[in-house]
Amino acid sequence: MNKYLLPAVACLVLGTSAAFAHITLETQEAPVGSTYKAVLRVPHGCDGKATIAVRVQIPEGVIAVKPMPKPGWTLQVKKGKYEKSYQLYGEAVTSGVKEVDWSGGSLPDEFYDEFVFRGTLAADLPAGQKLYFPVVQECDGATTRWIEIPAAGQDEDALEDPAPGLNLLPKK
Repeated sequence: MNKYLLPAVACLVLGTSAAFAHITLETQEAPVGSTYKAVLRVPHGCDGKATIAVRVQIPEGVIAVKPMPKPGWTLQVKKGKYEKSYQLYGEAVTSGVKEVDWSGGSLPDEFYDEFVFRGTLAADLPAGQKLYFPVVQECDGATTRWIEIPAAGQDEDALEDPAPGLNLLPKK
C-alpha cells in the first residue's frame, strides 16, 4: 500500500469508529404520517460487559407502537396517556406504548444485535425536524444512557451519549 495512503485509511477507519460506537437507528429518516420500522442497532456492550437489557423511550407523536419479541429476551411495554389525541385510521387515540423494554438476555460485548419495533409517525409531527428515541443500555454491572438530545443550534457530534435520532420528512 502507498505510504501516503496508509495514514489516510487509518484516519478514515478511526474517524468512523466513533459513529459506530453509539446505539443508532438503522433507518434515520421517514415521512410523517407513515408507519416506521425502528431498528435499534446495538454495536457493543458497556465497558466490555455484556448487554442484558435495552430500554427505549417512545417520543410523543409516535403512536400504535408494536415491539418485536427477541428469542431469549423478556419483552415488556409501559403504556400511558399521550399529551394529546391523535387520529389513526379515523379513530381518536389518546394512549399507547411509552417505553419498550427487552431484558433477561445476554449480548456479549464482542457481538452486535438489533432490537425492533414499529409505530406510526403522527401526521402532525413537524417535517424537517428530528425526533429522538432515548435508550438505556444495561450491562453486567454497568449502564450507558444514550439519552442526550442536542440543544437548539448544538452539533449532535459534540454529544458524548446521543439518543438515536430520526429525521422527519414531509408527508408523501
